[in-house]
Amino acid sequence: MDDLSLEKIEISGATLASLIQRASSSPSDVDGLIFGQIHRIVSSNLSDDPPADSLASSSSSDQIVATVTSFVCSGKTVSFYDPLGRVDSRRIDSLRVDSPDRLIGWFSARRKTANRPSMRELAVASSLSSQFHLPVEDLKNPKLTNMASCVFFLLTTPSSDQCIHTHEYRGYQFRSSKQRLEPRSVGIVNIGPAFRGHYGSFRPKSGFPPLICELDSSAMIVDRDEGSLGAKKQAVKDQKEIDALAEGLQVGDLKRLVGAEAANNTGGIEDMYEKMLAKVQSLASDVEKSSDRVFQQEKHNRKLRNRIARMGR
Repeated sequence: MDDLSLEKIEISGATLASLIQRASSSPSDVDGLIFGQIHRIVSSNLSDDPPADSLASSSSSDQIVATVTSFVCSGKTVSFYDPLGRVDSRRIDSLRVDSPDRLIGWFSARRKTANRPSMRELAVASSLSSQFHLPVEDLKNPKLTNMASCVFFLLTTPSSDQCIHTHEYRGYQFRSSKQRLEPRSVGIVNIGPAFRGHYGSFRPKSGFPPLICELDSSAMIVDRDEGSLGAKKQAVKDQKEIDALAEGLQVGDLKRLVGAEAANNTGGIEDMYEKMLAKVQSLASDVEKSSDRVFQQEKHNRKLRNRIARMGR
């Protein structure tokens, strides 16, 4: 088990904003798990202005970067560790069941405290790293290398009240060999030359989902008695309404939009879309005219009430 050192911790702007919003909107301090990937990135520095003694200059270096993609809060009453900082693996499994990414560490958000880890946070990081290891993904070497450490993200607010509500955040790596949390630089993932290595190491987690085009008429039957005549009539009526909206395009025809014949069948979909937009525009015009008639009727009723009130006097 290698105790590798992280070069930096990266997090997208949307994820960081969501994490800060979750911490600021909570009535008390919160903590939870963070998910992402650990990549070995080969960064290259290319120069467009070559030195005089060569036509081009370039250099490359290997970096191990942790990328935070999502997080989950542990809850207000039940946490994933006890007061002594010992991690409950069953609680962690229940928290990360819906996350598609790997567990890479945890975070803590507290108010009006110093922006440095506490003794209990150190104990939690130590217990977490002893039970869950970080696999380092390397595109050049398909074999994964496990890293015996975890990522810790700390968010705090200033100790004194300020007119502007601010948050401070820092990233740490727990080094199991040294039993301490070492600070790491935090970078906001963006588009540009500096993040070329990050995007180059990206790999999709799953393929394109299959398009299920089979229509099951029994799904439209909502009556308890599926064999009743009324339920079958309602299913046929619903199907006719769907076919009318689709302008003769059947649901099974959607199969032709996937595969080699997709380019030859997009014209029908575009025509149907234009007709549906025309219907929506016509419907919006009818609603506008109807609203105008209602307004005129209300105006007439108001005048009538005023006239009756004057006659009563």
